[in-house]
Amino acid sequence: MTDTVTVIGAGLAGSECALQLASRGVRVRLVEQRPVRQSPAHHTGLCAELVCSNSLKSMKPDSAAGLLKRELHEMGSFVLDAAEETKVPAGGALAVDRTLFSEAVTQRIAQDPLIELVREEATSLPAGPCVVAAGPLCTDALFSALAARVGGERMSFFDAAAPIVASESLDRSVVFEQSRYGEEGTGDYLNCPMSREEYEAFIDELLRAERVLSRDFEQRDLFCACQPVEEVARTGRDSIRFGALKPVGLTDPRTGRRPWAAVQLRAENADRTAYNLVGFQTNLKWGEQARVFHMIPGLESAEFLRYGVMHRNSFVDSPRALDGSFAIPGSRIRLAGQITGTEGYVEAIASGLLAALNTWCDLTGVPRVRLPRTGALGALVAYATDPQTKDYQPMHVNMGLMPPLEDAPRRKDDRRHAMAERARRDFDAYLASRPDVFGGACG
Repeated sequence: MTDTVTVIGAGLAGSECALQLASRGVRVRLVEQRPVRQSPAHHTGLCAELVCSNSLKSMKPDSAAGLLKRELHEMGSFVLDAAEETKVPAGGALAVDRTLFSEAVTQRIAQDPLIELVREEATSLPAGPCVVAAGPLCTDALFSALAARVGGERMSFFDAAAPIVASESLDRSVVFEQSRYGEEGTGDYLNCPMSREEYEAFIDELLRAERVLSRDFEQRDLFCACQPVEEVARTGRDSIRFGALKPVGLTDPRTGRRPWAAVQLRAENADRTAYNLVGFQTNLKWGEQARVFHMIPGLESAEFLRYGVMHRNSFVDSPRALDGSFAIPGSRIRLAGQITGTEGYVEAIASGLLAALNTWCDLTGVPRVRLPRTGALGALVAYATDPQTKDYQPMHVNMGLMPPLEDAPRRKDDRRHAMAERARRDFDAYLASRPDVFGGACG
C-alpha cells in the first residue's frame, strides 16, 4: 500500500480509524493538536480522551446501544476492545476507567509501526486521502477549510436542540393528531393538550429546574432565535403559551374545546417512530428534563431518544454535504465522528471504523461497505446521509431510526426483541457476504 492516509484528530473516531487502516497495511499520519493546543473541553494529550461521562451506555442486547457494540465487536473494533479491557462496574452499562482507557488506546497507537502520531494543529486539508475526525470543537482554521470544500451553508453550529421522544411511548388516549386549524386526525403534528392548572404547574417546575452551567465556549455563536424554553418562560408566565405552546386552531377531542396550551410534536423521520418537542430547545440538566417534561399530558411515560442540549458544536450538514460513506463527493476526503453530526462515544468509534473501511475500499478498488439499514450503525448512517432528512441535528443511535417491523408484536418488549433479532440476522448476513472486507468475521 503506497498511499499514506492523513487522519485529523485522535479522539475516539480518529483513533479507531487509524488503527483500522494500519491493521490493513495502510500507512497513517495521525495529526492531533493536543497538547500543543488544547481545546476548551480536553484536559490531557491522550488519544481517545473522554471529555464527559465515562459511560459508553447500555450493553443490553435488545437496545440500540447494545446492538451497536455487538456490530463493532464483530467488525473488530480496537477502541471497543480497549473499553472492555478497562471497564469498571456499571450495572448493565459499559463504563471505563477513563485514564486507563485513553492510555491503552494511546499505547496501541504509539506501538503501531504504520502510524505516525504528529502533534500539531491541522489548519488545512491535505492533497492525499484524508479522514477528518476533528470533533465538534473543530478549530476555526480547519472549520473554514472544510467550509471552503463543502460550502459554508452546509456547515452548522449546533447551538440548541429539543428533546426527541419515541412514538410508541406516547399516551395516545391524550395525545391527538391535528395541525392548527386542521381537522382532527389529519394533521402533521401530534398535540399534548394542557389545562390551565396543568400549564401553571408545568411553568412552576420549568422555572425551578436546574440548568447546565455553560462554559464560555458553549456561549459563543448561539442564535437568538433558539433561546432555551426555560429562558423564554422567564420573560413572562404566558410567554410560551403565546409562542411554541399556543393552542390557537386546535381542538381537544376529549373536550371539544380549545386547550389552555398545547405542546406540539413533529415527526423526526418518515416512519414517524420518533417525535421532536417543537420549541423545546433547552439548557436543563438531563434528569431535570425527564422530571419536568414528563409532566406534559401524554408524555408521562415518554421514552427520550435524545435529550435537549445547548452548546457550541460545529458539524457538517451531512445529508447535503456528504455521500453515503461520509465522503465529500468528488474528493478523497472523508469525515468521521461528531463533526458528521453523529452524537455519542460509541457512535464516534463506529463512524471511525466505517470511515477506515471505506477509505481502504477506495484505495484497493473493492466496493464500499453499505451496512443494512435494519442494523444499528446502518440505520444511523442512513439517517445522517439521507437528503430527505430535514433540519439535521446530531443524533444518538436509537431504535427509532430503524425501519418499522411488518406485523409488529403488540407488546413493546416483544417489538424490541424482534427488531434486535432482525438487526442481528441482517448484519451477520451482510458481513458473511463481504469476505473481501471482513474475511472470516462474524460467526
